[in-house]
Amino acid sequence: MRRFEFPVDRPHAKSVNETLGDVRRLQLSSVVFAIVLGAGAAWLFVLQHPWSYILGAVLAVAAVISLWVSVWAPRKVGSIEELYSSSALVPAMVSETRPRGATILALIDVAKPDTAVPHYALVVRNVRALPGHTLTEGERVPSVAVLTDRSTKSISETWQMVSPMPIAWGTRDRTVLRTAIEAIDSVEWKLLRKNLSLSEKVRSAENNQILIDPHDLPEELLRPDQG
Repeated sequence: MRRFEFPVDRPHAKSVNETLGDVRRLQLSSVVFAIVLGAGAAWLFVLQHPWSYILGAVLAVAAVISLWVSVWAPRKVGSIEELYSSSALVPAMVSETRPRGATILALIDVAKPDTAVPHYALVVRNVRALPGHTLTEGERVPSVAVLTDRSTKSISETWQMVSPMPIAWGTRDRTVLRTAIEAIDSVEWKLLRKNLSLSEKVRSAENNQILIDPHDLPEELLRPDQG
């Protein structure tokens, strides 16, 4: 796995990193939902009917689960420093632009660590801002691949949930961005540029990703230790 170490600018990351923003929104919605469920459970207990006790208990359990999610989510994701240091450095490019943001297309090996061969996929993510980059098609956006499964019981050889997280969301230093770009093999940048036109198709695919046929991959990327 190719990693890229750099000093994370925490204030910058807190203000622009959309992965952290997603976690904060999940926390807030979980807390609000727990409060609503808890209030509903209390009201049902006040009614003092057999059926209301049962339904109230169900709502109370749901409220506890919702609160647990608000605590579990940030621990599951980890700190921003951990995310950047433990995730693979991958190439991404601006593939579509909009009045308020853009779409980036990334080339990511979605195979799990014990898988014998790589499984490269095209993955998209809609973003609102990319500090240090121009929102023009083809702009190179070095990123890290955030990989996870929806369930710990998954036995698939590939990760279920894959998302590129731009290095630009962790630093203001443009020298760091240039160094990250140079750390990615030119073969990967060329392959990604070749597939920019598939961005809309990938965006409409399941989990916003499409596996690339191994026959369409350069020989360099078929090596298990690539990256």
